[in-house]
Amino acid sequence: GKIGLQFILQMAIGAAVGVFGGRLLLLFMRRVPLPSEALYPIRTLLCVPILYGATTLAQGSGFLAVFVAGIIIGDARAPYKLEIERFHSAVASLAEIAAFVVLGLTVNLNIIALPSVWIPGLVLALVLTVVIRPVVVGLCLVPARLRRNERLFILFAGLKGAVPILLGELLRAANVPDADKLYGIVIVVVAFSVLVQATLTPTVAAKLHLPMQTVEPDPWAIGVRLRDEPTDVHQLTIAQGSAADGRIVGDLDSLGEHFWISFIVRDRQLVALSGKTTLAAGDEITILADKRRGDRLQKFFTESKRT
Repeated sequence: GKIGLQFILQMAIGAAVGVFGGRLLLLFMRRVPLPSEALYPIRTLLCVPILYGATTLAQGSGFLAVFVAGIIIGDARAPYKLEIERFHSAVASLAEIAAFVVLGLTVNLNIIALPSVWIPGLVLALVLTVVIRPVVVGLCLVPARLRRNERLFILFAGLKGAVPILLGELLRAANVPDADKLYGIVIVVVAFSVLVQATLTPTVAAKLHLPMQTVEPDPWAIGVRLRDEPTDVHQLTIAQGSAADGRIVGDLDSLGEHFWISFIVRDRQLVALSGKTTLAAGDEITILADKRRGDRLQKFFTESKRT
């Protein structure tokens, strides 16, 4: 009824402000220089409460606006992008730690033990895992160039954690009726996701024939800084079964003359580059080529011929 329409309106306003705010912030990041590289992450961080507050004043969802703006900026190039990503990754990790500390301090086991809490929580967790996430995420992945097993894995592996806990805390802070029970349901959903869904993720990956490996830190990196945006630089990962897989660098004549492979990283190690170097699936390569050839390069290096 009225509450449902109000919710839809809040989501619509949040999405619209997020798109507009994300594009405006991206333009701001590209056009307005700052005296120090340390200030660029601070600027993006300060823009978050501004965007959230403006959306809230417009009776929209501030969370959705910030989320949409982050997606827009995350897929675009901007000055000092790597420094900004590292800073916000550290802030996000700290926020997750704080959220789970809050969980440990605020959870009431007596409430979670109530059948009116844990039963709806389990049902909601199952529906989210089996129905809602596959349908919604599946629609979002329609234009994505993914193999069937990769698509199925993404549909399953959506873990719930810090954000639902924080939203549940907002219910209690707003003195919503039965807020403690609602918060308990959120805790059950998160616990199901962490204990069941996360535990089954390696098994699902193995069944879908997707390789999984332990994430190792990469403390050393090579980077260059340029005055202008490098629109003619393409960083790609060679897909298994692609046209480039197994090819020799000197035999890539079909890509034209104005095409140079600058770096090849294999198993986190630089590979000596020559005309006799053989490309392999999983290689991360940096290519200098005209920006108009981006689609052709994507197809040649990242699309499997078997799909």
